Amino acid sequence: MKKIFIALLFMCGLAACTSNFVNENQNPYQISDALLQQDFNLVGSPFSGLLFNLFGDQVEEDLCYDSWMGYMNTPTDFVGNVNNTTYYITWGESYWDRVYGSVMSPAKQVISLANANNLPLFATWAKLIKIMSISKLAAIHGPVIYTNYGSTAASIPYDKESDLYNLFFSQLDSIQTTFAANTTYAGFANFDPSYKGNISSWMKVVNSLRLRLAMRLSNVAPALAKTQGEKAMADPAGLILANSDNFNVSLLGNIMPCARICWQWNDTRMGGVMESFMAGLKDPRATKMFTPALTASDYSDHPSYPYKGIRNGAYCGTTKPHMLNYSGVSYDFNTVQTRRAFTASEVAFLKAEAALRGWAGAGDAQTNYTNGVTLSFADWGAGDPTAYLADNTSMPLNYIDPSDSRNNFTTRSTITVAWNAGDSNELKLEKIITQKYLNTFTNTLEAWVDFRRTGYPKIPHVAKNDSSPTWGVITADQWIKRLPFVNPERLGNAAAVADATTKLGGPDNIATRLWWDTGGPNF
Repeated sequence: MKKIFIALLFMCGLAACTSNFVNENQNPYQISDALLQQDFNLVGSPFSGLLFNLFGDQVEEDLCYDSWMGYMNTPTDFVGNVNNTTYYITWGESYWDRVYGSVMSPAKQVISLANANNLPLFATWAKLIKIMSISKLAAIHGPVIYTNYGSTAASIPYDKESDLYNLFFSQLDSIQTTFAANTTYAGFANFDPSYKGNISSWMKVVNSLRLRLAMRLSNVAPALAKTQGEKAMADPAGLILANSDNFNVSLLGNIMPCARICWQWNDTRMGGVMESFMAGLKDPRATKMFTPALTASDYSDHPSYPYKGIRNGAYCGTTKPHMLNYSGVSYDFNTVQTRRAFTASEVAFLKAEAALRGWAGAGDAQTNYTNGVTLSFADWGAGDPTAYLADNTSMPLNYIDPSDSRNNFTTRSTITVAWNAGDSNELKLEKIITQKYLNTFTNTLEAWVDFRRTGYPKIPHVAKNDSSPTWGVITADQWIKRLPFVNPERLGNAAAVADATTKLGGPDNIATRLWWDTGGPNF
């Protein structure tokens, strides 16, 4: 638990809500040359921190969706091995605290200062980051506080999910219009570790984000999703289509969380699900993501692929000394300076899915699928993907845990990598989402979103299911759906939480599906 407390102390506390979002809106207009001579530090200095806090740490990621999706899992017997990873919610507030304390609150201050000092582009940039952050938080909890953020009322209402997405799209319209009128603006340059102030690059982020959010709604609101997805793909500013366009976020000199958790704390190792897919499909990207296991007998079922992971929701405890011999994350993560927030590979897979759904401007599904894998291999430095893309025989493997046979699982997926034009759209989608999943390591919330809305990739159930009426029961044929509303809100904003639960459409527990997670067919 020591590391958990360290991670929590690292975060800012939940800040008081401040101003009404509606009052922050403004009309875009051109920036004068005179303003470029001013010192922008007052409004610009928070941006590297805003971007950094789009991501979480051990509590928000590694002990939640990293584990639930089988990317990583802990060998450590936290709280007697009854915790988030086994579906008993022990930590559920950290990302909420991070979003409101380290993104929404400082972004609000930036917007206020920018408006007061006639620097509207900084306000626009802050609004974009707010959408990025809140859209992630909404993917975890469902209804959240957004339009009423900053209210001083005794009860601060939450936004319904359908209203949130309509607002996101409307605000992205305004943001893109403002950026388009100021493509030569240079004021961000000293404060932008991602694109060095290049407005055209941020316009690609806007379109890519629109496409991501549109696809999230493809089953629940297909007409809206299609309209917004096509709008993203038709915008002249373009999408993130090349790895040189990738949206990478600076770590600000910090060590990548997965490396710190793995090598300094010994609290995480490769996931057994990743072992199943990557060893089975003979995926060379594993060499860039993970280290070989230390004991050859642990991977004797696939000796030419020397990796061993821990199953999602594993039984662990006395087996930790043995599990520490399993594959850790690549040592390269100890020295990287950035982490992936949005890659060209993800966009290619989004376009591949859009093509299956018949969205105009998406192009050909197979071409996009091939491009997605090719971009991913290049981004991870994994070599030539030609043989991998042609493999129509290798399939995910069953998983064997030498430490505890209760963690063994039979793979649910029988896909191969090679594209087959004769496959059903459902099987094609499974291939697209599985490859998207493999590429998305270190940005795993998006994979959890994809899994809930599509059912892909076909991952196993948790080995140890400790769900209970306390936080919600996940039946043996299901997976965790969301995190509950946080306890400080339940106590201090109880009436609003009760109202948010009605907007959620089900009990405030981990078994209630979010709005876009229909549980229905994909086509």
